Amino acid sequence: MNKKKTIFDISLLGGHPALDFVNTVDSRGARWGPDFLNSYRDLAAWACRLDVIDDTECETLLVKAKGSAPDAEKELGQAKELREALCRLFMSEFDESPINSNDLNLVADMARCGLSQQKLGLVGGNIAWHRADAKDLDAIRNRIAALGAKLLTSRDGRRPVRACQGPNCGWLFLDQSRGGHRRWCSDKTCGSHARVRKFRTVQAD
Repeated sequence: MNKKKTIFDISLLGGHPALDFVNTVDSRGARWGPDFLNSYRDLAAWACRLDVIDDTECETLLVKAKGSAPDAEKELGQAKELREALCRLFMSEFDESPINSNDLNLVADMARCGLSQQKLGLVGGNIAWHRADAKDLDAIRNRIAALGAKLLTSRDGRRPVRACQGPNCGWLFLDQSRGGHRRWCSDKTCGSHARVRKFRTVQAD
């Protein structure tokens, strides 16, 4: 029996935290879901895996979430709104479709909050901006928004974002392949399944 995937063990194939955040939905292809973000705890666990927050910050936020379940539930919903906005914006890059201004404004507003939570200090002996400790429930989504905005605005200086061509996938990833023609989120999963389907089609003919 296959073990059911959870937020604690889903693959991280996007090549960037903002893309891996979009990929917290198992399938964006012919079917949608399941969604791996079902609680604020899931959101915090994911953020910890991607170093969006550290272990201490995770513990702080979970204590706050436990003390205010309605606020935590509301924050989870807003994080999902951000996720879907980022998905549509990066898909616009991939398929050159029109950009939704509401999505852009939502990401911009949250990213602005994320950037405002940074502070200037010494990092490795150098003066640099670094994030302040996460103390409020919105810290995760604001940090993700800032990371997503940075990726969106760096298009001319990075590899392209692509969507997996698997019929039941649609995950996003930075195409770091040598030729720049990567089609699958993972060659071992969606790529392998595609080759099997192609082989069976040839055999049927």
